[in-house]
Amino acid sequence: MKISLGGYSFNQLFLEGKMDVFGYLETVKYRYRLDAVDLWNAQIAERTTPILTLADGSYLRKVREALNEKELRLINLAVDTAHLWDPDPEMREALYQSALNHLKAAVILGAETVRIDTGGYGEQEFSEEAFHWIVTKYREYCRICSDYGIKIGPENHMGPSLIPKQLARIAQAVDEPNFGILVHLDRWDQDREDGNEIVAPWVIHTHFDANIAGSEEAPDIVRMLRRYGYEGHWAIEYNAQSNPYIEIEHVITQVKKRLAEADI
Repeated sequence: MKISLGGYSFNQLFLEGKMDVFGYLETVKYRYRLDAVDLWNAQIAERTTPILTLADGSYLRKVREALNEKELRLINLAVDTAHLWDPDPEMREALYQSALNHLKAAVILGAETVRIDTGGYGEQEFSEEAFHWIVTKYREYCRICSDYGIKIGPENHMGPSLIPKQLARIAQAVDEPNFGILVHLDRWDQDREDGNEIVAPWVIHTHFDANIAGSEEAPDIVRMLRRYGYEGHWAIEYNAQSNPYIEIEHVITQVKKRLAEADI
């Protein structure tokens, strides 16, 4: 089974100073015996506010060495504070520069996909200015990533990206072979019943949380995505607030059960 474990799942331990990125990789490989990870950029950042500043290249290469030594695939690099749209031009430029730096990091780390969000907090749809900016920048990022075999795109994470038809509209406009969507299953503000299927043609990665892992509908969602050609990993992103090692092990077991029910 192609299962990966997202770094944000251990956010509580990171905040408490009980885990760093190397401990995370050890945990995934030797506690849970998985072979793939989703790194969260806060795990490799030097500064966390207001825009995450990455550690230098020598540190990133140490992380890459640790990935290689453990034979772990970096399925996704999830990037916060690099989203595309902000109404303030100065902030928009700062976010753009952050995105470019993270794409360089993705190459060093060997990421297979990169998640950079659309932006648009609190909005229901993108203005024409925002939409044009978002499409233009994703096309640029796709061209950068194509030289390294990396796929890139947003997650249904904020603002209009929580509306599946808005994400489909972006995907159709970007129209690049290495553009795709990281779908956090069933996390939608509209079209909840059909949201996963609306974006299914562009899905390049998936996230299970505890709710969807425990849902009897999960096998049907998995089968649907497979019908649309999805062959990627099924990642777990669950920020357990207490007993994280036990809680995450429980969710991993649930996801394995759902995938088995879907004949994966």
